[in-house]
Order: sequence, then structure tokens, then C-alpha cells
Amino acid sequence: MKESTFFKDFDAISAKAWKQKIQYDLKGADYNERLVWESLEGIKVKPFYNHEDQKNGAVDLDTTPRHWSIGETIFVADVDKSNQKALEALRQGAESLVFTIPNETVDPKQLLKGLDLGNVPLHFEFQFLKPSYVQDLLGLVRDSAPEIHLHIDPIGHLAREGNWFIGMEEDFARCKKISDLAPSPYSGSIFSVDASLYQNAGANRVQELAYALCHAHEYLNQNTLSGINNITFKIAIGGNYFFEIAKLQALRLLWKTLAKEYDSDQDCHIMAIPSLRNKTVYAYNSNMLRTTTECLSAILGGADTVCNLAYDGLYHKGNDFGNRIARNQLLLLKHESFLDGSFNPTEGAYYIESLTQQLAQKALELLKQLEASGGFLHQLKSHSIQRKIKESADKEQSRFDQENEILVGTNRYVNPAERMKGELQLYPFVNTKPRKTLIEPIIPKRLAEAMEKERLEKEG
Repeated sequence: MKESTFFKDFDAISAKAWKQKIQYDLKGADYNERLVWESLEGIKVKPFYNHEDQKNGAVDLDTTPRHWSIGETIFVADVDKSNQKALEALRQGAESLVFTIPNETVDPKQLLKGLDLGNVPLHFEFQFLKPSYVQDLLGLVRDSAPEIHLHIDPIGHLAREGNWFIGMEEDFARCKKISDLAPSPYSGSIFSVDASLYQNAGANRVQELAYALCHAHEYLNQNTLSGINNITFKIAIGGNYFFEIAKLQALRLLWKTLAKEYDSDQDCHIMAIPSLRNKTVYAYNSNMLRTTTECLSAILGGADTVCNLAYDGLYHKGNDFGNRIARNQLLLLKHESFLDGSFNPTEGAYYIESLTQQLAQKALELLKQLEASGGFLHQLKSHSIQRKIKESADKEQSRFDQENEILVGTNRYVNPAERMKGELQLYPFVNTKPRKTLIEPIIPKRLAEAMEKERLEKEG
């Protein structure tokens, strides 16, 4: 917190004095039992914070307000339609495009037709791994010098699908070829860590941060990166407003710590998107409120690109109305709420700085344990990561089932007359296909799934 003379005429009040006053007002009730609660990460949250909570001083983080881009996610099932959707999204206020490319039959030239490549940051999430395709793509945009993020992440593919694209050695060899294709200097990032998988599967924030950094460190250990290039972290933002702000700030601190070990001051690129874990089919309009506060957490936490989810995306196929509302939520936050680099409202917030320090410290300790135990890949192959995430998910699920974690309209304030069975265009539950895998895949699951299945069955 920066020094201020605003309160120089007022005497400072110690934390002890505040606590004594609170204890008096509680009239004998226990302070810790009534006012202190513990998060799933083991962080005890107090009713107030002051400078005494900065045990290690203020958070060492560049608090200069940063520009963030409104991202539009597009799955490229049809190249021409996706191209038109991208152009329309840009006309309607999107600033960055996130294309999911399912296979190498997608023609990149047709996909990017008519786009102002020099001014539109592009993200490509590939569901395959082929250096020649990336080479053709980079050749198309080399002269326009855009910001391109390739999201190359075979480890993330292994964690999600249970298998490599081809095999470990071949996957990393192809990663090295792709890394060598990028011009120097390169505006953007080549590698990505999809940490949203861990959050959506039920990992707590300390696990999410530690796994994300350990995941990234594997690419450095495998010598796929030529030094420390700017890397992208894809992060899912949950519903605990202040904790999620602190989580993103802690991620930057941790990445800076890791980069220093390689004599680098390279920053990371953070792409944030609301979590699916707390989204619901019933009382679906509540999803709009959830995504609004989650996007706000992402912005205040310092995300570089913020994408949103349509409020009806769980059960409806992609539609213009849902996509427009999702985009407009970000437009309102950016232009009506003036949350685009004009100031940093979290600077000097003792509560958020304390959370940031605690999350970063706990995640760093877990990261060191993971590295000492063989690293991220070893822990994945031994199924330790999967087991730890499941344990955390079960704890959160128990809190939800006991109504200690509330999702309005689902486990509290339920409208029994609401009917959704006839509205389902998509299957909104976990649907796994039996297949042979090298490791147990990490599977995302929403908190409300079992309860929603029961309600749908009762609809008849």
C-alpha cells in the first residue's frame, strides 16, 4: 500500500484494539467461532485486516493498471461460418478472438479472411499437434505482426484426455519444432497451461496455482522452450470474489519467482474465463450474475484477456442472443464501469494483499513438494494429482450438499414449478466414453449435477 497523508490527523488503531472492541460487542460470544471462517485452502479469514497483516510487507507486484481485451471464443466447426462469426463479434465490440481448431482440415487463410490482423490479438487452441500447420498459419500473418497465442499444451491434453497426441517423445519433439518456428522477437506466446481443467474438476486455489506452475515448469524441464518465452495461463474464475482476485495476483507473483530462476523477467499472459463448476441448468438466469462477478474478479486480478460464458451455454446450442449478452456484460464492465486501465481499485486492500500472500506462499510450498516428488508428469502418471483433486472436489461437494455452499435456485430458494426437461438441447452432465488411456484423465464436473439429474427425472 502506498503511503498516504489522508489520515495523518487521525491516530492509528491497532489490530488488538479493534479486536477488543469487537469482542465487547459480541457480548461473550467466541470471536473465532462467530467471525472467523476457514476456506477450502486452509486460509482463516478474519472480519477485518490492517497493516499488521502485511507480515512480509506489501505485495511485490506491479500494480500499474493494465489494458485487458474482451475475448470471443469460437469453435471452428465450419470455416466460413466461423469467419463470419468472428467478423460480427468484432463489429459488436469483441477485441480478441479465441479459435478452437478441431483438425488440420481447417483452412487458416479462409478463417482469417477480412480480419485486421495487425490490430486483433488472436488465440488458437489446437486439438491436434502438427508443426507444418502452425508454420502455414504463421506464414499467413508474419507481415502483419499481430499478437498471436498458439496455446500449445500437450501436457494439458494428456491430463484431460488421458493420452498424448502421439506419444511423449514425439509430442515434445513437435513442440520444440513449433517453438523454433516463432520469429524473434515474438509478440504473443507459444505454450499454454490450461489450468481451468483443474478448477473445473474441483481443485482448490492453492492446488490450482501449484499445478499450473508445475505444469509450466515441465515445458522448461523438457527443453521445449528456447529460454523463457511469454507463456499463457488459461484460468477458470470461481464465485469467491476476493479469493479469485487474489488468485490471479498470486499467479503473477509465482510466475515471476519461477522466471527469476531462469534469469528472466518475462511476464505471463493470463486468459480468464468463468468457471463451469458453479453454473446451473435450473435458475439459469443466475448464471448471468455469477459470470458478471467472476469476470469482474478476472479484471481486478489483472487478466490480460477475459472471455465470458453464455448464461444458457450449459443446455442450449450456441445462439446469437446468449453470445451477445455474454459479450455485452464485458462491454459494460469495460466502458460503463470504466474498468480498463484507469486505476487499480485493489491496490492497498489489506484483505486482498493478505489473501494474495497466503495463496502464493501455500502454492509455492506445494510446488516445491511436487518438484521434489518427481515433477508434474510423474505425479500425473502416479495418479497423485487426480487423487488430490478428487479429495478437494469431494469436500466442496459435501459443502454444497449440506447447503454450506449456496447456489441460488438450486440448493437454496428453489422454484419447484420450474421445468427444464424440454429445454435441453445439449447434455449438461459428465458423459465419459470408455477408452484405453495411459493415465486416469481429470474430468470436470459441476456441483449441481446430481441434484439436477434428480429434478429432471421427477419432471417425468
